[in-house]
Amino acid sequence: MDEFASLIRDIPDFPEPGVVFKDITPILGHADTFARLVSAMADPFRDKGVTQVAGIEARGFTLAAPIALELNAGFIPIRKPGKLPFKTVGEEYTLEYGTDRLEIHVDAAGPSDRVLLVDDVIATGGTAAAALRLVQQTGAEVVGFSVFIELAFLNGKGTLPEVPYHALLVYD
Repeated sequence: MDEFASLIRDIPDFPEPGVVFKDITPILGHADTFARLVSAMADPFRDKGVTQVAGIEARGFTLAAPIALELNAGFIPIRKPGKLPFKTVGEEYTLEYGTDRLEIHVDAAGPSDRVLLVDDVIATGGTAAAALRLVQQTGAEVVGFSVFIELAFLNGKGTLPEVPYHALLVYD
């Protein structure tokens, strides 16, 4: 985990004053490290029968798509409003610095699907909880949530009590 932590950059006051952004792009630029990250995030869910991996816009896409390949599963994009071309359902949520909305195609998953949710960071958990509710609206079973970085001091993990949860790096 030290290898991953050493490549994360803290960007103060982004996207607004008082927020310290965890920049993972240096990891994405190192092929071997990126591959190890994807594998480590997929590992706890390899035997869970995952059929779809849902990635939360936008940085969650960069992790969810290769995790889907690693698990021999499909990929579901969870996006901001107006970005998906087909009929959608949506959920509003609060962030540590405002409010937003996520959407998913109504047919992205169904009752026979076992979905792993993936994101890069969990902070207050509003985004993760909204994504969980969206996937549940499709009738699919959420088998877990895999996140690279947990900002534990914001207690976002507490918004996902009913699903198995895995974080690689935890900042207290």
